[in-house]
Amino acid sequence: MTADGTPPLSELHDLLRTRFSPLAFDPRHSLSSAEVDLLLEAARWAPSAGNSQPWAFVAERRGEPAHAQLVRHLAGSSRRWASSASVLIVNISHRFVDDTTMEYSEFADYDLGQAVAHLTLQAQAMGLACRQFRAFDLPALSEELSVSPGWFIVSMVAVGVPAGPGAPQRDRRTLRSLVTAPFTDGDDDV
Repeated sequence: MTADGTPPLSELHDLLRTRFSPLAFDPRHSLSSAEVDLLLEAARWAPSAGNSQPWAFVAERRGEPAHAQLVRHLAGSSRRWASSASVLIVNISHRFVDDTTMEYSEFADYDLGQAVAHLTLQAQAMGLACRQFRAFDLPALSEELSVSPGWFIVSMVAVGVPAGPGAPQRDRRTLRSLVTAPFTDGDDDV
């Protein structure tokens, strides 16, 4: 343990310790269809409530016509860096049973998050990086993709090789705050 009671960073798995969200992607790098399929296969193996797997993805590689369709809906802040990623992936959650107001799974968004985390770690193992984001026109993208009733776009992931410097020094909340924050007045020094 370190002086503040946290495990040494060196004990954290390399895939987790070196993961970061790049501010730019190498526009010369491309992914094959097989590599994109491998990323989605990693997502497929994520755990979900009752093995419901309430997620779907739209994955478009840079240079393909449908990629431009996704880029068109990005906010200016994300268009600057996301459009050069090797692939853009739209993350979709199945929240409601089709044609009803009955919840499909109250854990659908949580389960989708686990699938995206699996995809992110697979990307890291492949020498890639992911940046997850929500800076896009949700209603317009939902309409353009003809998202079925009961399904909702939650976020997107840009995947590729980072351009520029490697992982910056990241500040994280203290371990203690992660296990006490909901139960105190929010003061880390409690």
